[in-house]
This record gives sequence, structure tokens and C-alpha cells, in this order.
Amino acid sequence: MNRSPRWKYVLLIIVIFAGIIYALPNIFGDDPAVQVSSLRGFELEQELAAEVERILEAEGLEYHHVEFEPERLMVRFDNTDRQLRAADILRDELGSDYVVALNLAPATPRWLGMFGAEPMVLGLDLQGGVHFLMQVDMDSAREQQLERYVSDLRNILRDNGIRYRSVRVDRSAVVAELRSAEDRDNAMRAIEREIEELVLEARDTSTTFNVRGTIDEDYLEELQQTALRQNITTLRNRVNELGVSEPIIQQQGAERIVVQLPGVQDTAEAKRVLGATATVEYRAVDEQNDPYEAQRTGRVPPGSRLYFHRDGQPLLLSREVIASGDNLIGAAAGFDQQSGQPNVVVTLDGTGARRMLDHTSQNVGNRMAVVFIEHRPETEIVDGEEVHTTRRVEEVISAAVTREPFGRRFQTTGLGSSTEAAQLAMLLRAGALAAPMQIIEERTVGPSLGQDNIDQGFRSVIIGFALVLVVMAVYYKVFGLVANMALTANLVLIVALLSLLGATLTLPGIAGIVLTVGMAVDANVLIFERIREELRNGNTPQAAIRAGYEKAFSTIADANVTTLIAAIVLFMFGTGPIKGFAVTLSLGIVTSMFTAILGTRVVIGLIYGGRKRVKALAI
Repeated sequence: MNRSPRWKYVLLIIVIFAGIIYALPNIFGDDPAVQVSSLRGFELEQELAAEVERILEAEGLEYHHVEFEPERLMVRFDNTDRQLRAADILRDELGSDYVVALNLAPATPRWLGMFGAEPMVLGLDLQGGVHFLMQVDMDSAREQQLERYVSDLRNILRDNGIRYRSVRVDRSAVVAELRSAEDRDNAMRAIEREIEELVLEARDTSTTFNVRGTIDEDYLEELQQTALRQNITTLRNRVNELGVSEPIIQQQGAERIVVQLPGVQDTAEAKRVLGATATVEYRAVDEQNDPYEAQRTGRVPPGSRLYFHRDGQPLLLSREVIASGDNLIGAAAGFDQQSGQPNVVVTLDGTGARRMLDHTSQNVGNRMAVVFIEHRPETEIVDGEEVHTTRRVEEVISAAVTREPFGRRFQTTGLGSSTEAAQLAMLLRAGALAAPMQIIEERTVGPSLGQDNIDQGFRSVIIGFALVLVVMAVYYKVFGLVANMALTANLVLIVALLSLLGATLTLPGIAGIVLTVGMAVDANVLIFERIREELRNGNTPQAAIRAGYEKAFSTIADANVTTLIAAIVLFMFGTGPIKGFAVTLSLGIVTSMFTAILGTRVVIGLIYGGRKRVKALAI
């Protein structure tokens, strides 16, 4: 008798049912949508949904419905024209505190969502994803370097006992004002010893003796290239934080970077993380002067700058930066054990740790402020043309009293929510950008290889699948029909696993599926030919079925295991499209083993196993 144990029937039914459930979302497609989220990562207020509905209705824009979640708000539309119009209107109406981004929202029914079923993620060469063209602001990179020289020159002059009036940035140079010609000469010698990349010259006036330093052209070019490379590295780190598979991040020209993120659904999050230039600076609070008086009169004491706390209160802070984002080597979001408020635990490098320890050792009992800095990309219409600018936003997020000296590791508090703390930690952990960047082109792109590739890829699967079905049905009759059922189940399971695992399907991935179709039926051919051989040797039909499955198993296992090893090696050492091919091939091998061996055995047993005497097999 060839009846299978009952548990095999139950297992097969459960697996096929689960495969159908998780493969179904792929037939419903996507809806054009507009996504709204907070620029800072704050949770949205429920009233925002009503405000968005009011704006769209006032403009006469029809929409499917508005989906509200604390992290984001999604508006679905019938077509891309309404989607684009709505995005422009909402950007103007909601202001700069929100990120309004285009999106493709899966049209999966809610009852499937209850099972956690989501459609497959398709690569840029099939479904598309997010495409950014980012412009690196090299002028800001130069200015940032000059600002660092200001602090370095002050320390050099102070360490050498040279009296100076001021050190400041003047256009494309850093200028130190000295009190005498002797001080000027001493300063030039001291600076030349410490900073080789500055080209120094004496620039005296009627009242001061100045040293003017400009950055060497060769070093400046190297600085710009370093800034570009660092930004590319930082973007890769941030993409890793987003969990994107097979990203494309590459330099385009001298000042631009192309970023392609296949399969990203949350385009607003990608835009916020990649486009933001966020960092922090730690500065001492000026306790000797009144910030309200400075705000009222506009007269800020020398050596101080006027800032504003997040709650709107003015603060006077020292111009000298104790440590900045450049000194950060680690950041992790968490909660303060005493207050329970969200915080970010920061770890500094050796240089930053020494500065922080020196400052806190001398200023126990005084306040130290944490300044959060963002370079927000903005677009304005000037004379009918888009003009891209960057707005620097600085605000104090914390001004706490230093209770005891600390250096390498400490915490930053004063954040609005745990979401904001996690976002800030991620940005700092990924690394500070060497120069601000702005997104000058943003697309939710369709197939980069053309719609023709999608059609041909789909057609190749259908044609190959159909031809195999016909050949198997004609050549192996009832057994061939059973193999066709297994082959169909195999395709469903591959799609279900790709959807369940969130793997990105690319055009080479489709090639892997086509190859799997042939390999899946190959196992059944081995089994069926073995059964026919047993029948020719005079065995009974029942014995032939049993011997066919048992004796063909080792050959099938050997062929599939060796192919699986090759697929794993391809995945480990390949990149991009090669990995996509390896993933679908590996999944196809596993599912074909299940359907070709266990699946067909159960069905054949159901057809022939219940009869005591079977005179002939339809094979």
C-alpha cells in the first residue's frame, strides 16, 4: 500500500494554504499615494488627517481614503496625476515642518493584512523604487574647514603666549588680528609649524597687524574629494540603517551622488534620513551675561552667540565648540534611568573626549548646552525656475548643569520623543556628512530597463511553464498531471517565500525562477522514469511506485544539494543582480524538493494507494 501517513496530508494542506495566502497580495498591485510625516520624526496629531482632508476637498481633488498612523499619514489616489497635484498642494499648505513624499502603497486587502501578507518587493529594473540625485555643497565644506581653523588658530596663539585681538573667517580665508609686528611674525611661525595646509601672508592695516591664511589649492581639491567620498560612505551607512537590499550609491560628476533604493516603500523616511545633515555641537553657556537683554538690544557680547532653546527661550553660548558630530564614534537611543525621558548615549573619539574632560573638569556647576544643527534642503521658485537652497537651522535641545567631570561617554537629553531620539542616534551613528547635501531630483521610478523587460520576463515564465505542463501531461498522463499540480504549487510557494522574506525580485531573479521550473520537473522525471523501469522489470504497480520514489531520492538530493551549494556561494560572493538570481534559485530548490517528492507522493498515494489491486498505472 502506498498510502502516506495522515500528518503528511495535513502538512501539505497547511503549506499550500499558507503559500496561497502569502502569494495573493501580488495580484492586487499598488495605489499612487502621498505620504505625510513629521520632519523631525515626531508622532503626528490626529487632527492632521482632518486638515489634509479639508485641504484636498477645498481644491476639489478626489481621493480614495486617508490612512492615519502616529508615524505617518497616507492618502491614496486613483491615478498619478491626482497624486502629483496633491503632493504639490500639501507641500505648500502644510509648511516646512512636514515631509510630503510620493509613494506607491500596496493595494492589499485588509483581511490579507491580518495575516501579515505583503506583496513582493521588486527591484528598480522591474517595479522601481526611490531615485535621488543629490548635490554636495562644496562651498559649505570649505566654510566648515575654515571654522575649524578659527578654533585651531586660537589654541595655537594661546599656547604660544601670543596676544591677539580676534580670529575670524573673512570670505575664503581665516584672519588673525595681532597687536604688533612682533606678534604677527611669531604667529606666522607658530601657525606654519602646526598647520601646513594654510598659505599665510601678512596683511597689515593702519591699526592692526594681520595674518591671513588661505587653504592650499591642492589641499582644497583633496578636501573636496574627501568630502564627496565621506558623504558616499555615510550614505551607505545610512542605507544600511534603513535595511535596503541591493542599493546603488555612486558618484556622478564632481559634486553629485546618485542614490537608488529598490523596493523602498517608505520614501519619506528615506528622504529624511538621506537628505538630512544632522549633527550636534556641545558649547558652554555664557552665565555672565543676560540673554534676554542681548535678544532685546541685538548686542551680543564678544565671544558669545545668541541661540534659542527648543521652547523659545534665548540662551547665550560660547563661540568655541567643545565637541561636535565629527568627534562622535557611537550613539545609541535609550531612556534616562532617573527621569525616564528619551536620550541618546554618545561616545566620543580621543580628541573629543580630551576636550570634553578638560572643559567639564573646569566647569563643574556650570551649564553646557547641546546644539542640534540641521541643513534643511529647500526649493524656491525664482523667475519661474526652481532654485535649490539649504537653510541652516540651529536650536538648543538641552542646557544641563555639569554635575561631575566626564569625557568619553555621556548622554544627550531634551529630545521630544523616543522616535526622535532613535532618529538622531541613527543619523549620528551613521556618521556626520562632511558637507551638506540637497536632493535636486527625486523620483519614484519605474523599470530602468524598460517595460519591455518586464513583459518579456513574465512571458518567459509563462511560456516555459506552459510548455512543461503540456509535455508532462502528454508524456506521463495521470502522473504528469500530478507533476503539473506540484509545479504550480512550487511557483506559488516561491512567490510566497519571496513576499514573506521581503527579498527583492530583480530581472535576474526571474531568470532564477525560469531555471527552477525546469529543475522542479526534472525531479519528477527521475521518479517517473524509475517507476516505469520497475514496471518493465515485472514489479507490481504498488511496488513500482514505492521503489521509484525511494530509489530516485538519492539522485534528486545529490543534484539539488550541489546546485544549492553553488547558489549559496553566488549569494555570498556576488553583488546586486547576482544575489537576486541566487536568492530565487535557492528558494526554488527548497520548494521543488518539497513539492516534487513529498507533494506528488501524497497525491499519487491518494489516487492509487487506496486500491488493493492496481492492474496498470497511467504513466
